[in-house]
Amino acid sequence: MPVRVSEFSWQQTPATIFLSLPLRGVCVRDADVFCGESYLKVNFPPFLFELFLYAPIDDGKSKAKIGNDTILFTLYKKEPVLWDSLSMPGVDKEMMQRIREKSILQAQEKAKEATEAKAVAKREDQRYALGEMMKIEEEERKKIEDMKENERKRATSELEAWKECQKKADGQKRAQRKEKPPEGKQAEETKALKPRGLPRKAPPTRLPTRGRNWENIFPEKLKEDRVPAPRSAGSIQISFTPRVFPTALRESQVAEEEEWLHKQAEARRAVSTDLPEFFDLKEEEKNPDWLKDKGNKLFATENYLAAVDAYNLAIRLNCKIPLLYLNRAACHLKLKNLHKAIEDSSKALELLTPPVADNANARMKAHVRRGTAFCQLELYVEGLQDYEAALKIDPANTVVQNDAEKIRNIIQGTALKSCE
Repeated sequence: MPVRVSEFSWQQTPATIFLSLPLRGVCVRDADVFCGESYLKVNFPPFLFELFLYAPIDDGKSKAKIGNDTILFTLYKKEPVLWDSLSMPGVDKEMMQRIREKSILQAQEKAKEATEAKAVAKREDQRYALGEMMKIEEEERKKIEDMKENERKRATSELEAWKECQKKADGQKRAQRKEKPPEGKQAEETKALKPRGLPRKAPPTRLPTRGRNWENIFPEKLKEDRVPAPRSAGSIQISFTPRVFPTALRESQVAEEEEWLHKQAEARRAVSTDLPEFFDLKEEEKNPDWLKDKGNKLFATENYLAAVDAYNLAIRLNCKIPLLYLNRAACHLKLKNLHKAIEDSSKALELLTPPVADNANARMKAHVRRGTAFCQLELYVEGLQDYEAALKIDPANTVVQNDAEKIRNIIQGTALKSCE
């Protein structure tokens, strides 16, 4: 039971109440102070102080100071009137309980309003900060665009100036070629070869040209001769080395192996990614092999549900790959989905046909996983049949041998118990 404190001293003015509450050893860390409009409570185990005030106070402005084994309250009245007493007269237990509940509800509503106001202020601050960031980014973007535009104008002006210089230089060169007379020994020989008094020959006529298109000078035949003839088409013959099997023909499984390889090739080509549900997938997520490897990694980390999801998507893309069903059966065994494990193992065995050496290990695993699911369902006879089928594929597997022997012992013990 708490010790109720009744000793305190108080003073008042028309607007304020000063209350001094002595508590031995009181500290800020351990004291629980609650102040409402008409209710004041201090809980400092094992001490308890309650006060039902004479008139309402402003609990938002009121203050409490803890120190020197005393709590000093400064309570501000809502109406500036002198009180006849500090506590409310004639308060029974029911009225006290109502005042407590009302004060707690008011405090909760005020705390809720304060929280909402704080959240609204935070949102406003975030909105303001976002607006300022957008302004800064817009200014930065505008600066960058202005820099680009200025750089483009500068580069354009420099290019135009360079073009003008080139035009002037070309004009000067053409003028110099036209005005320059023949000089040197070649000019003297030309004068000596020409007989005096003979009329000068007219210059040979030139073919009309357009601008500086010098290709028109050459005849069309020369242009056609310069184009190489197209290459002649041909075909390449490829011969593959035939497969050689050392076993006798009556014991050979060449046909079965060829059929198995053909089925595997068809299964690899049976990927269907043209459905609308696969449009949002990434390129690697449309590859069943990638999904199978991802499922294997998730299985290794014991994330069996995620591994099942990866195998499910791979099966929806390609439902003819037996290893997907075999690996999903292992996940279902870990998740205790035994009927689904049996179904997936059976589907894997259905796809692992014809039985050849390449799929022997997968067939053995399928039989073992289906047999394990049967045994966990207490169907030991069906489980033993699968384990014996696995031993026919791999007779030297000691683990499968031991498990099969345990199942036989269980079946025999069950039979003996039923006979007794």
